[in-house]
Amino acid sequence: MKADSVLPTVPIFGIRVSKVDMKATVSYLTEAVRNREPHQVITANPIMVMTALDNPAYMEIMKSAELVVPDGTGVVWAAEYCKEPVAERVAGFDLLHELLRQGEVYNWRVYLLGSTPDVIRETASRLQTQYPRIVIAGYRDGYFGPEADEEIIADITRSQPDLLFVARGADSQEPWIAKYKSRLNIPVMMGVGGSFDVISGKSKRAPKAFQKLRAEWLYRLLKEPTRYKRMLALPKFAVKVVREKDKVTKVQ
Repeated sequence: MKADSVLPTVPIFGIRVSKVDMKATVSYLTEAVRNREPHQVITANPIMVMTALDNPAYMEIMKSAELVVPDGTGVVWAAEYCKEPVAERVAGFDLLHELLRQGEVYNWRVYLLGSTPDVIRETASRLQTQYPRIVIAGYRDGYFGPEADEEIIADITRSQPDLLFVARGADSQEPWIAKYKSRLNIPVMMGVGGSFDVISGKSKRAPKAFQKLRAEWLYRLLKEPTRYKRMLALPKFAVKVVREKDKVTKVQ
């Protein structure tokens, strides 16, 4: 069941983005786990939207996801600018932790996939310590090619997780989940980007000041100047929204 049949959404260039806050999002996904309804959760940002506009296959992945939440500040701004505001930004990193807090109540099983062997081991260890009542059902690093997919799918399905978090970068994690979600059949399957790097201590999240200013993207750029080409999508997105204001939220 797609979230837009239950939750209010706003289409951003044809991608239906949830308008509800973090609490309602977690409540909705808790029901998904309870009912064993598979959901691909995409944490949308402007870079992903611009990629989708340039790549029909990626657009189809975004449109077919059961739930798309407004992770990027630019997506929140676009909805507000077009007079279809969302309740708040639902950051993927925070959603991961909120789901794990909820998982403590129900002893949910969690599978972690992605990043380097050292990072994934440390992430599993730290999350188990932080959330002792969840079950880390399994984990695997993200350094594998298509030839390993069958083995990984088998390992994941054997572990019977309630939550699957995949950290392989937006260009590969969303397509991978979309390709196999019907076989994985997990209630919550979510791409989490660099979250494992932060959880493991390998890197730091933007300070609170940057978060409050909605400028986490700037902090990442300052820390990793090589990201500048990727970040060029941000002003392009803003210009497109301003120029096409009347079309942004039209159903496509």
